Amino acid sequence: MTEWTPFSYLVVNLARFIRPYEVTFSGVNSTLPMLACLLAKRAYDFPFTYLNVAGGVDPLPSSVPISSSDPVLAEGSRAIFANEDFYDLCTRGEMDLCFLGAAQIDGRGDTNVSCIGAWQQPKVRLPGGGGGAVMLPTARRSCTWRTEHSTRTLVEVLDFRTAAGGMYGLVTPIAVFSHDGVQLRLSSWHPDVTLEEVRERTGFEVLCHDGAGPTAIPTVAEAEALAVLDPSGRFADDAAVRLR
Repeated sequence: MTEWTPFSYLVVNLARFIRPYEVTFSGVNSTLPMLACLLAKRAYDFPFTYLNVAGGVDPLPSSVPISSSDPVLAEGSRAIFANEDFYDLCTRGEMDLCFLGAAQIDGRGDTNVSCIGAWQQPKVRLPGGGGGAVMLPTARRSCTWRTEHSTRTLVEVLDFRTAAGGMYGLVTPIAVFSHDGVQLRLSSWHPDVTLEEVRERTGFEVLCHDGAGPTAIPTVAEAEALAVLDPSGRFADDAAVRLR
């Protein structure tokens, strides 16, 4: 793999947010971050602690499950964590990076996982804040992802603000954003799209970091690790990520 696919773009760029010696967490309904953490263990030559919602601590799973909550993700673990342990780590300031999902994200990095439309009579009732409402503002950094890049999901104004504070990174099939302390700024974009297209498909104002440009292609190590994790392409098929 010398070029990006929409699927590899998401997984690899989520993995690139992981830093040496940090404690990193992936949660429920988080298959892409799960793959990113497993990829980082294979592709990067630095240690970090990987916690997952199945309770695993640096697990050695015998297989890679479709569900990010599968008990196989606790196999070979150095310890087993309960949900309250994850929250405790966050509130004590010892969780370095959390991958947390969102239905809507605004330019400040605030998220909505509560409802689409008015709270009193929503078009769609979403699962609710759950752990994200605790972990987003208390983890040192949080990252989220969307398999669709559009003004429907990246919005100027959230329909409901479920959680705020702590959002550091956002990855979509066409762009990577990171927070500058005030708002999300564009770090890089898929080489097959233009900056103008990213701006047209984003509901909030797109400002760029200095030096922003096309995203660097996957390294050999990243490509090989993803091929091992998804040899048959079932994760790519299940994610059904599209560039446009």
